[in-house]
Amino acid sequence: MTSPFQKISDVFRPRYNVNFSIEKPDGSILLTLTGAEGVAVKRYISTDQWRDQQQLQRLITSLQVSLAIERGDQVSSRMVRGGLHPAPL
Repeated sequence: MTSPFQKISDVFRPRYNVNFSIEKPDGSILLTLTGAEGVAVKRYISTDQWRDQQQLQRLITSLQVSLAIERGDQVSSRMVRGGLHPAPL
């Protein structure tokens, strides 16, 4: 079974440098994605999100959609509703 951290890293590398740091005593992790132009995303991941596969996938999809919007890519409404997953970055 792939660790949740490896799964996130696999999705966003090599386009982004992926960094995880423990920030809170409740087990929340700070995810930082850094690209050629600097920090692209900083997001806290709750313990529930990284332990539950469905929540983890929703987080990944949310990050992919956010990054696509920031880059100016077209994002379909079906993708946003979770019907489709964006292509790997």
